Amino acid sequence: MERIPAEKWYRTTKLADDITLIDEPYIKQFYRCNIWHVRGRHKDLLVDSGMGVVSLREHVALTSEKSVMAVASHTHFDHIGCQHEFPNRLVHKAEADLLAHPTRQNTLVEGCVADDIFDALPPEPYKSSAYAVEPAPASHLLEDGEVLSTGDRHFEVIHTPGHSPGGIALWEKATETLIAGDIVYDGPLVTDCYHSNMADYIASMKRLADLPVRTIHGGHFPSFDGKRLHEIIDAFLKEHDK
Repeated sequence: MERIPAEKWYRTTKLADDITLIDEPYIKQFYRCNIWHVRGRHKDLLVDSGMGVVSLREHVALTSEKSVMAVASHTHFDHIGCQHEFPNRLVHKAEADLLAHPTRQNTLVEGCVADDIFDALPPEPYKSSAYAVEPAPASHLLEDGEVLSTGDRHFEVIHTPGHSPGGIALWEKATETLIAGDIVYDGPLVTDCYHSNMADYIASMKRLADLPVRTIHGGHFPSFDGKRLHEIIDAFLKEHDK
């Protein structure tokens, strides 16, 4: 399989409200994490950091221009691979131990990561059989209801367990924007990880349904609007909330 040079590994797409999508286009879509960069007056916000097969800070200038709050929406491998590159690391307290002590099992590497999740491979010396997430102990543990400020923007932490116990979403009321992680996106939702919990998932979906959301930036697949959010949540609850 072809290998891609490090400088071509990432792609950036500027969206509305000074939010930029950073992603890894050579990873197949289901496994390709959306990395969200929010520019702020005093500091920037980065939600998730991809697989970590190529340095994010070295090859995406946007992530090293000023102080960055690096938030993990949860601790599966595809979302925390470059977390160790940022000194200011934030994660919900329910998954702090996973971020500090990742293994191939507890980050879902085992059983998921193989060459067939790529359309082209990262540069040498990457090997899927040896891939692992680096430890990145949190500098701050997040709580439900906490507000993260960039100086001019304010995002409320919403604890959204279900997909994983410490999953979070970030809600910016001023722009009616939700950065949702993996609790909801416009694609096949994953409810059967080793630490998934359906009762929690249902409760999280009902909570998100009550927000007056205009734009949703999920952990995978393209962004979507509030109407589509309610369609996804309604279909999910119809299937699972018996």
